[in-house]
Amino acid sequence: MDMQRIDEIFSLKPAEAWEAIFSELWQQFAEELRADYADAKTTERDRKSSSLDNLLSGSAWELWQEFDKAAPKTADSLKTFWKERATGKAILILDALSLRELPWLLHGAKERGYTLHQQRVTGSEIPGDTTPFAKALGFGQRSNLASNQGKSGSFQDAWTEVSNLPFIDCATAIKADPNIIFWHEWPDSEMHDLADENGYRKLAKSAVERLTSDDFWQFIDRLTTGRRLVITADHGYAHSGLFPDVTDRDQVDYLKSSFKSGRACQVSEPEKPHYWVPPLTQTIQSEHGKWELVLGRRKWKSQGGYPSLTHGGLSLLEVAVPFIEISK
Repeated sequence: MDMQRIDEIFSLKPAEAWEAIFSELWQQFAEELRADYADAKTTERDRKSSSLDNLLSGSAWELWQEFDKAAPKTADSLKTFWKERATGKAILILDALSLRELPWLLHGAKERGYTLHQQRVTGSEIPGDTTPFAKALGFGQRSNLASNQGKSGSFQDAWTEVSNLPFIDCATAIKADPNIIFWHEWPDSEMHDLADENGYRKLAKSAVERLTSDDFWQFIDRLTTGRRLVITADHGYAHSGLFPDVTDRDQVDYLKSSFKSGRACQVSEPEKPHYWVPPLTQTIQSEHGKWELVLGRRKWKSQGGYPSLTHGGLSLLEVAVPFIEISK
């Protein structure tokens, strides 16, 4: 991104700035990929987005304070979608799906003859985790959606399910209910088993295999039979294996004591004094409480090793997710 465009973005009001940032991310990640280059090319795109990430954490961190109120939120967008359609609607939440996986969804939809009604980036809750997103939707927690037990005032008449079964088995679970919310635990369920330094390479290849498979698109076919479908995620994830290590001893000790190997912690005591500029963290009061979150692309050496795939902090690919509305 050239400096003139960067200056334009950071001169905007917060809501306009976040819209512009999300638009830039879409342009960086939506372009088609060759399947055999998936891990290398998505890593290249990840590295390219670091310049914007580093500006946000290094000199424009005040925008993160505005994120919860100013950025277009996934939960709000889903509520609007549900409200605007009387019936014949479905939502597929792929847990921790990021913008890196976007090309496979767009290419598959185009190749298989779907109509795209919306294609944009929306933002997670603060913190970017499963339970805050479920609460924002009105379900309390993800497990509450299992076996059609999910009840939310914002998603009335929804048949709900949570599963980590293969997509072909999920397809058989879709019946004639006109309004459906289906939360699938992939890729988050796989991500937690891929903590080593090659974890991202394995996840990128798995994403190609799954999202281009006939099984996945048969699942989508069942969801879109008589329904308009939104595919989105509760949050994204950080390829933290690309992050530089914090080296200052005092900073490392602070991060380890506050976060261990995580990215966010709830704050109950008065805010701790911070002496570093730019700051290491941001404390944000959201509807889910007061949280301190790691700011930007930072990791540190910790007992057991820092995971190479993680989420919950304040970097762009942790909070930005695809929001795609399709129909047959």
